[in-house]
Amino acid sequence: MTLQSPGLILATQSRYKRELLERLGIEFQTAPSDIQEQHWPGETPLEMASRLAEKKARTVAEKNPGMFVLGADQVVFIDDTIYGKPGTVDGAIEQLGELQGKTHTLLSTLALVYPDGRVDTEAVYTFMTMRSFSVESLTAYVELDQPLDCAGAYKIEEHGVRLFSKMDGDDYTNIIGLPLTRVVDLFERAGLM
Repeated sequence: MTLQSPGLILATQSRYKRELLERLGIEFQTAPSDIQEQHWPGETPLEMASRLAEKKARTVAEKNPGMFVLGADQVVFIDDTIYGKPGTVDGAIEQLGELQGKTHTLLSTLALVYPDGRVDTEAVYTFMTMRSFSVESLTAYVELDQPLDCAGAYKIEEHGVRLFSKMDGDDYTNIIGLPLTRVVDLFERAGLM
């Protein structure tokens, strides 16, 4: 399977997303979108993640006309509470303290912007059950993985897998942030695969 012209850009700085997309064996470039990720009042997790994935893709597409651009966003939530990227060690420990012993939803959304400006989207949910831990254990984990730029304050692709007792979903790559089964769906509809 090879990518046909026009080319593809993955709108991210994440090495994990880049490494995941490389598994599909297609040519692509990466470019950061550098957008502000914030939750708007009254916005559902799906609305937020969808808006951000499309904004990331469109921001990069504006600078690269004639290209397909794939944007992705991930949101962790329980009920109406959204857990973003903690940014600090204390913030990460606090988030993990709130998530421990509970099941939260991890939502990834994808937006593929076509060269003509059309957009196609996908959303994938995974239900994550976290074990209970002492503050010392959570602190040690945060110091080990430094998940300060990860929604939910964990890196499942690193040592964060040990935080969980159960993960329910139809695509394990969703947990890392780029659900490849849905990426393939998007690419097939676009004629990229």
